[in-house]
Amino acid sequence: MPAQTRSARSRNHVIPTARQILKHFDRQDPVLAATIRKIGPLRLRRNRNYFQVLCKAIVSQQISTRVAEVIHGRFQALFEGRTPTPGRVAATPEAALRGVGLSRQKVAYLHDLSARFLDQTIRPHQLNYLDNEDIVQRLIAVHGIGRWTAEMFLIFSLNRMDVLPVGDLGLRAAVQALYQLPGLPGAKQLRSLGEAWHPLETVATWYAWRTLDEQIINY
Repeated sequence: MPAQTRSARSRNHVIPTARQILKHFDRQDPVLAATIRKIGPLRLRRNRNYFQVLCKAIVSQQISTRVAEVIHGRFQALFEGRTPTPGRVAATPEAALRGVGLSRQKVAYLHDLSARFLDQTIRPHQLNYLDNEDIVQRLIAVHGIGRWTAEMFLIFSLNRMDVLPVGDLGLRAAVQALYQLPGLPGAKQLRSLGEAWHPLETVATWYAWRTLDEQIINY
């Protein structure tokens, strides 16, 4: 891959400064600019532990945050202080994984994820240089990972600045309140709003989330 192309794509996860953010939204969306001033600095940190992030996403599916934290803690404890790598997870018997509270289905998902890292279907060092949709397609090919999880990975692990998760209920509810819409916006309406936010859709999404919940999201 040419160096110029690699550089252009890798810049996609550079977090803009507060000044750059306000300059952009003052020009493009005064409503969101006012929200940004009220909330304060963008606090988004990259998580490069890609495999561990995706394991946690699978573990946490369809259960409460508190229960997910308990089960994820037990999952990590299986490795006795070592990092749960693809090789180690793949080598962990189903019975041991079931023993920490994981369903048979989630165990299958974790083993499938491990296999795709091991056979290099997913190459961590290549992700910086792939387009968003390429990454989404590689991730949703893993059993148990859907588009929403893939988009959260783009935002919180890769810090891609141009991600607009139109299926996220929190974003839809926040946009409805911010723009005083009569109902929850659909994907088409969100994309229309997002045209003004481009190329900082992620920034707009993060601030919209904060209007509903001040707690900083980690993923």
